[in-house]
Amino acid sequence: MKLTYFGHSAFQIETNGTTLLFDPFITGNPHTQGVVTPDQLQPDVILLTHAHGDHWGDTLDIARRTGALLIANFEITQYAQKHGHNNVHPMNTGGSWQFPWGRVTQTYARHSSSFPDGTYGGNPNGYLLEIEGKVIYDLGDTCPFAEMAWYGEDYNIDVALMPVGDLFTMGVEGAVRAARMLKPGLIIPIHYNTFPPIQIDIEQCRKRLEQEGFKVQVMKPGESLTL
Repeated sequence: MKLTYFGHSAFQIETNGTTLLFDPFITGNPHTQGVVTPDQLQPDVILLTHAHGDHWGDTLDIARRTGALLIANFEITQYAQKHGHNNVHPMNTGGSWQFPWGRVTQTYARHSSSFPDGTYGGNPNGYLLEIEGKVIYDLGDTCPFAEMAWYGEDYNIDVALMPVGDLFTMGVEGAVRAARMLKPGLIIPIHYNTFPPIQIDIEQCRKRLEQEGFKVQVMKPGESLTL
């Protein structure tokens, strides 16, 4: 299984012949310039955490072109259908589904959600994925919340993709609190240094999390990791 990070919150997982694409904000994302274009992505599945433009991004264009299955909350899938993409699988907070390539649980995320045109985007979410014997947690845009302790108890989380950019999500100290509850084997920081308001010193972030005993991998846009 291979995880490739594109910058901000966009990444993909390749597993047993299936490509999963998450929050494909590619066009207008300074991290992806010279790394990847929307036309180069060929996902079988797209998973959306919420509807904000820096996550919704190129979803509709990629989905229409590839016919990919869109997994998201009910409101996002309804919006996609109204805009011409019908291959959708709606979920809601706390629900799970067994797909041929793995099991997905849609989690809570403490944030907000609306489309760039102002349409309500439902509740924001994260995803716990059980794939090839591994557990991967894409937190989505969030701050720490108490139920993370349950996830840490109920799952042996191998990888947590964790927002650290502050202002719109948790910052470094919030990530420390979340990590204490989740107890992941590896933390991959996301959602930082894309725009001036979320500019941070990512090396200081890494050192702070490592001081707490957590393994951290800061991934460059386009970099891949074999799990």
